[in-house]
Amino acid sequence: MEQYEPDRLSPAQVAAMRRSFRNGRAALSRRSLLRASTGGALAVGGLGTLSACGIPAAGKTEGEVSSDDHSAKEKTVSFSNWTEYMDVDESEKHHPTLDTFTERTGIKVKYTEDINDNVEFFGKIKPQLAAGQDTGRDLICVTDWLAARLIRLGWVQKLDPANLPNAYANLSSQFRSPDWDPGRSYSYVWQGISTVIAYNKKALDGVEVKTVSDLLDNPKLKGRVGFLSEMRDSIGMTLLDMGKDPGDFTADDYDAAIARIQKAVDEGQIRRFTGNDYTSDLSSGDFAACIAWAGDVVQLKADSPDIDFIIPDSGYVTSTDNLMVPNKARHKTNAERLIDYYYEPKAAAQLAAYINYVCPVDGVREELAKIDEDAANNPLIIPDKAMAAKSRAFRSLSSKEETEFETKFAKLTGA
Repeated sequence: MEQYEPDRLSPAQVAAMRRSFRNGRAALSRRSLLRASTGGALAVGGLGTLSACGIPAAGKTEGEVSSDDHSAKEKTVSFSNWTEYMDVDESEKHHPTLDTFTERTGIKVKYTEDINDNVEFFGKIKPQLAAGQDTGRDLICVTDWLAARLIRLGWVQKLDPANLPNAYANLSSQFRSPDWDPGRSYSYVWQGISTVIAYNKKALDGVEVKTVSDLLDNPKLKGRVGFLSEMRDSIGMTLLDMGKDPGDFTADDYDAAIARIQKAVDEGQIRRFTGNDYTSDLSSGDFAACIAWAGDVVQLKADSPDIDFIIPDSGYVTSTDNLMVPNKARHKTNAERLIDYYYEPKAAAQLAAYINYVCPVDGVREELAKIDEDAANNPLIIPDKAMAAKSRAFRSLSSKEETEFETKFAKLTGA
């Protein structure tokens, strides 16, 4: 178990967070960016939250700290999630799947969209968790690297398999055993996030793009290529192109990937590093091709016949957002019942039809086809076996590696 240390973020980690606030999930919800009725930046707490991440602990925590479970008497569960990451009805006032859960179980869900960025959210909950106190949340949704850290710190509870029969049976094999939570003892996937190559057919004008090497080397694409400002996505895709596994690479491999991209930067091949804002560049043709997130591509394809994607033969990077129960949560069993509910194919299909991320639930295709046949046949939402076999996860990093790798990536991107 990782020992809690009240350290401040390193300059490299601060730079990574600044990129996230400018361009990443903290800046724009991928789904809200692309919905016709909405747009613009999310309201976030600003970089002042950085200091909160270094608040020293008021006391020690032994990890996996439960409290008396009040689930039987208190029919409620408090769920913190990302913005625009839940199905809504036409009035945009109700969440149909949550309403169905409440009708069936009698458990009311206090649903809060208070996660804009992993680091910012960690700053919110860190003081209570470090002090062994209740965060006021029974269920949280965080990206895999933060989930790994929470497990190492011992700040989340081990889940009870008896309360998770659907989750245990229906979790897709590609998500079953990440290196940071083998066997999914502490977490279950909310959604998968795949990184692919997207392109604008009109802007390519006959130029063939099949690999990351095509993006980095083809002189016909000079100045019209985009890479992501998220380190794990851009480096992970480059490692795969170089024949290396993002789940099992060395520091030398990382340096080689940095050098590979740096050469393209120096030669003007890469136009810029972006977050969600690559969508406008791709649609306009300023980017002929780029590294992209699959959830965005689904929406862009629906709006424009010129936009499409490819999965390189070398593979693609998949990360996950994950459901976890924090220490001292009052309603652990209720939280587990909610997790399990979203692993029922019908509920999973309703969610997938709305948010268009990678559904982690086996057996969902038939239910999704009843709602949206195109979505059911879209490998970016339900990967087929061939596509799932090409999926690779970026391995967990130690604190030292995180600092070193982010420093080098920040220098590469000019952040």
